[in-house]
Amino acid sequence: MDPDPQAAQSAFAAGVAAFERGDHATAAGHFLYVLLADPANAEAHQYVGGIAFRAGRFHKALREFEAARRLAPERAQYHFDTAVTHWKLGDNIAARRCAETAVSLDPRLDAAIDFLSMLTFPGPQYLELLAAIHAHLRPHTYVEIGVADGKSIALALPETRAIGIDPAPEVARPLGSRTSIRATTSDDYFAAHDVAGDLGGLALDLAFIDGMHQFEFALRDFMNVEKLCSPDSTILIHDVYPVTRMSAERERQTGFWSGDIWRLILILRKHRPDLSVNVIATAPTGLAVVRRLDPGSKVLAERYDDIVREYLALDYSALDADKAGMLGLFPNDWTKIRTLLA
Repeated sequence: MDPDPQAAQSAFAAGVAAFERGDHATAAGHFLYVLLADPANAEAHQYVGGIAFRAGRFHKALREFEAARRLAPERAQYHFDTAVTHWKLGDNIAARRCAETAVSLDPRLDAAIDFLSMLTFPGPQYLELLAAIHAHLRPHTYVEIGVADGKSIALALPETRAIGIDPAPEVARPLGSRTSIRATTSDDYFAAHDVAGDLGGLALDLAFIDGMHQFEFALRDFMNVEKLCSPDSTILIHDVYPVTRMSAERERQTGFWSGDIWRLILILRKHRPDLSVNVIATAPTGLAVVRRLDPGSKVLAERYDDIVREYLALDYSALDADKAGMLGLFPNDWTKIRTLLA
């Protein structure tokens, strides 16, 4: 006897209920009954795939997820689940293809953007790299713009005089005795404070710019910290290698958001060819390492308004030709990164 469609509908509801309470064996039985009645039920295939995935049966999960996305190609989640399963099976090329499809269908699917970031940037993520840079350079002085919860400024070494700048810091971890937080915007801090005095009269050895995600703010931050540096100093800039177009917009439209700081890298590479500008391929959105600084340079300040107008008019599609080359992408390999810091 063929399965009864009405019974199949009831079985689907029962399968969902069993799945949600964690009874996957019972849920699988219900969904298999559904698929006997309607082999083209994409959602049932998706649930069966999810059950197999949770059991570590990735080949079975892939068959079901592939069926689901073939039957309902408009469902971004189906493509994303297929991507993760391909990755589990070691096929990063197929994983990227499916994840990119998922993001194209739903640019706000943050899990898929995170996943693409992980595929794009294997290896240590930026906080691990930042800790390694502190340990390697052992800076006497450090300024961080954009403190947030304090994860990054907490990496400053005990002997480093560190200043964190953030208008609304939410530091939730202990900081070193030589670390201080200035609860103000970076523009106001540099305009109203004796920053050199705050640094004990020493040059700024290391800076980390991770504040506002609009390039003109980061450009001003760069100009302000470079004045305090020596030619041997280092400036790090976060969120410089966008993963998707929507996550790189000036106005936040996604949870995963790097903003348009990528424009700053193009500016530095064009208008300050005297600088060494490399973007480390580290998750989630790259970390720029800028060296050969010139505290006396006035190029950016004198051209600031024209530069901002020029790069506001630059569309993200300008990166399509050679994003890695234009942004100076550099391997996430510590033995090679150390050569940038020499």
